[in-house]
Amino acid sequence: MPNRILKNSALVLTAGIAFLTGCSVGPDYVQPTVVEPAQFKEKGPWKKAEPRDDISKGDWYKVFHDPRLNELEAEAQTANQTLRAAVARVSESRAVARETEADFFPTLDFNATGSRQRTSPNNGQLVAQSGIHKSFTFTSATVVPFDLSYEVDIWGKVRRGFEAAGDQAQASLADYENVLLTLKADVATNYFALRTADSEIDVQRRTIKSYQDALDLTNSRFKGGISTQLDVEQSEATLAAAQAQLATLQQSRAQLEHAIAVLVGKAPATFSLPFNPLDTDPPAIPAGLPSDLLERRPDVAAAERRVAAQNAQIGVAIAAFFPSVHLTGSTGFDSGDLGMLFNWESRIWSYGPSVYFPIFEGGQLEANVKQQRAAYEENVANYRESVLVAFQDVEDSLSSLRYLAQQEEAENRAFQSYKKALDLTNARYTTGLVSYFDVIQAQGLALTAEQLTVQIQGNRIGGTVQLIKALGGGWSDSLITKPDHGDHVASPSVAPTVLGPAASRQ
Repeated sequence: MPNRILKNSALVLTAGIAFLTGCSVGPDYVQPTVVEPAQFKEKGPWKKAEPRDDISKGDWYKVFHDPRLNELEAEAQTANQTLRAAVARVSESRAVARETEADFFPTLDFNATGSRQRTSPNNGQLVAQSGIHKSFTFTSATVVPFDLSYEVDIWGKVRRGFEAAGDQAQASLADYENVLLTLKADVATNYFALRTADSEIDVQRRTIKSYQDALDLTNSRFKGGISTQLDVEQSEATLAAAQAQLATLQQSRAQLEHAIAVLVGKAPATFSLPFNPLDTDPPAIPAGLPSDLLERRPDVAAAERRVAAQNAQIGVAIAAFFPSVHLTGSTGFDSGDLGMLFNWESRIWSYGPSVYFPIFEGGQLEANVKQQRAAYEENVANYRESVLVAFQDVEDSLSSLRYLAQQEEAENRAFQSYKKALDLTNARYTTGLVSYFDVIQAQGLALTAEQLTVQIQGNRIGGTVQLIKALGGGWSDSLITKPDHGDHVASPSVAPTVLGPAASRQ
């Protein structure tokens, strides 16, 4: 009968623990609400995104159809050091999540101790026990091959901690995606800026050639007594100024080339790009709907995952108010004689629970809960701010592209008019109807208009890259999800040379 009572009690206790371990204190996570406009303010020549859009979701830069850009992007994803650091941070966060997951399991240790001791004959306690002043020398050896400890997760402290670690790992992976997206955009932006510089250099070289022809003509006219020394000096000054501007453009190009070298993981001294003036028209990019943006932006996803992680930390803090139960057990051998250490009579064992219950902590636990709740509110605000910034980035890019298109059209008209004005001025100068100063002025206006036309074309390409970045780039191909917290976090989809041989894709 007593045995049956004990068995029934054990069953009730086991069932009670199983029931309690299914509970988790603290708030369950609910994604914070954000204000989503029905559509973007900018109307522009944009269309709604379709499932089979012509933009590659992962390698979106291929929409520009530039083989050299594709090569540079591939090199950057393999060798960029900032991306390598981001991959390392993902591995670190995954390891932290796995470390936290280990708290679900008991710990099992092996312990062995041995000593040789001598007691003092003047030890008062020993004299009182034996009645004589005498020292003792003895050997002690203990071997405990199995020492087990397990914390029963009654209040969900371990589960909430694992949730927080898993969400932080997801946030770290979203950070990696953001670094990757930024890297791709930086490579494309700098590449097209370099090609724009090549176009400006090409314009400047052709202008210098025309200025040199004008100087030769002026010298001939001066020798023939038609032009003045002033015309010659003005022509030479105009040519020299144009040559100085060419050197400035070449300096800018060199710096852009150096920046691209660093992005692709190479020393600037070993890297160069051939001269290649810009001849690319910006592709039409579908902006989609604002609601789609929140699923595509990695920085928004990272902010949202940090909100979830901090929500779980509130549960960890609340669980500290409740008792913690540890189950411990050990078995082994203990003997004062090494020869008898492993005899059956030398066996020892112990098992039993231990309970820790906080009674008075001076308000520390309550303050910790308040801290975690305040941190949660901070993360919610950061998340909502990241959403607003995402909407702003898209609106800025859309408006920039719209106004740049209008500006390019108007500047092209101005350039064509300035070219005609320059031809007319040269003809009038040849016949002596205007001074050389009028020619210089017409040349300057035509050159400025042509340079602005080239710059606006480059700005439109750069603005298109920024719009793709603002829309999240290849976000839809990301490995980031919102998994069950028992799932492992996927590895970044980057080249094996970045991950290393031990970090294979799961």
